[in-house]
Amino acid sequence: MSVNAPKKVENALPLIQSEEYRDVIGHFSSGVTIITTNKDGVDYGITASAVSSVSLEPPMLLICANKQTGTCHAISEKKTFTVNILKEDQAELAIQFARANTEKFKDINMTYSEFGDPVLKDALVSIECRVVEEITGGTHSVFMAEVKSATTNNGRPLVYYRGKFGQFDQYERA
Repeated sequence: MSVNAPKKVENALPLIQSEEYRDVIGHFSSGVTIITTNKDGVDYGITASAVSSVSLEPPMLLICANKQTGTCHAISEKKTFTVNILKEDQAELAIQFARANTEKFKDINMTYSEFGDPVLKDALVSIECRVVEEITGGTHSVFMAEVKSATTNNGRPLVYYRGKFGQFDQYERA
């Protein structure tokens, strides 16, 4: 008995326009993270909301990074990164890392992971990861990674919804 490899599905349906998709997907609220890495002594970082848990056994997550960023290239080569989940009062930090500049780490309270990647000490959570697979998805690279360690701090998460930052109000069951 032979097993056939899955066939690539031909997409006969037209795709939604980029601008419309941006508006539609903006209705999905998410947390806000800063993805950091260090390659050859240079710190890299980007703001990202495209982060998701993948597996509990083994602990895995994925991140998506724009292929045009230095951070994406550094992660692709080094194969390690840290996901720093931001607190509700860190919107300015998210904006700082969303900009294309070289002063992203100026005045940042940080340390370094066992892999040598920047860890933001004031983040709500910092998750140290090792890449196990990289997939190309349009303009972005998707990095599947194993979680090697994590630290948590007290606080509440920063939330991103429809292009704006906000706070999470916990739902109380009746």
